Amino acid sequence: MIELRVDRVGVDPENGLAVVMLKDLEGKRILPIWIGALEASSIALAIEGVSPPRPMTHDLVKNLLEQFKARVAHVLINDLKDDTFFAQICLDVNNQTIELDARPSDGIALALRFLAPIFVSSKVMEAASISSSEDPTPPTVH
Repeated sequence: MIELRVDRVGVDPENGLAVVMLKDLEGKRILPIWIGALEASSIALAIEGVSPPRPMTHDLVKNLLEQFKARVAHVLINDLKDDTFFAQICLDVNNQTIELDARPSDGIALALRFLAPIFVSSKVMEAASISSSEDPTPPTVH
């Protein structure tokens, strides 16, 4: 497993789609994941530390988990099939680990809210990452 951090989120200038750019801790590799606009907005709000006046979906999930004494231990982007990324949200509930299948964007949004680490499998990183020197013009943050 390779630990990643959210480098930025924005719009891919080539296709107009939202993209989150995850970078390894050494800053050598970037994993771009194209995501929905709502998820991009949720991730951007978490990055910027903005709390909306009413809870958005990921804030609601965080509140629910906290009410049940659960927390996101980490998120693992563990597979890539037909250009679709797969992830697991690993929860710590009463000292037990529960793994939930999730979209990477939802996992990232929750990891940011819980200050939990984000990992990627070596297989996925090898298949889908680019060198940071190959990084195109950075998308702007929402």
